[in-house]
Amino acid sequence: MGNRLTQIATRTGDDGTTGLGDNTRVSKNSQRVHAMGEVDELNSHIGVLLCEDLPVAARDVLVEVQHQLFNLGGELSIPGFELLKADAVLALDQALETFNANLPRLQEFILPAGTRAAAQAHVCRTVARRAERSIVALEGQETLKATPRQYLNRLSDLLFVLARVFNRHRADGQSGDDVYWKSERMARSDEPQE
Repeated sequence: MGNRLTQIATRTGDDGTTGLGDNTRVSKNSQRVHAMGEVDELNSHIGVLLCEDLPVAARDVLVEVQHQLFNLGGELSIPGFELLKADAVLALDQALETFNANLPRLQEFILPAGTRAAAQAHVCRTVARRAERSIVALEGQETLKATPRQYLNRLSDLLFVLARVFNRHRADGQSGDDVYWKSERMARSDEPQE
């Protein structure tokens, strides 16, 4: 897959273009480059999340996600190439089922808050959604395989579930919970009717 980087400051991008993996040059403002950047930012945010005290099973899943996001970035950098496989989406489906199994059903909307790990997982979730929108925008211009879009969609769901897991996994051994939205409308609907 292309040449490995031997130097970082090449100055070839000074004109506002960047090289893709197939040696073509495109504007740094192209939709493909935007999609690559969103995936890279997501991977970086997951790196920050991995600095937290996390359950081992969640950590293992997130490390694998980082590798798969690198595959996705590589795929985006070479038009027509495939690096992200459908089994990566299936792995996310399995992780979703596993982590969601022990969580209570949601009765209310939750805020992107709680423990620092949970809050960072929500940041990752929102960046995953943005990366997904960027892929969809690229699909409006070029033909892409469905796997990248599906992977990001499923990953954002998993990050939501993991945020709930992280709110319950506290280093002090205490049990935590989600932070619920206090909706005035919902509070009024809970009041006894006369």
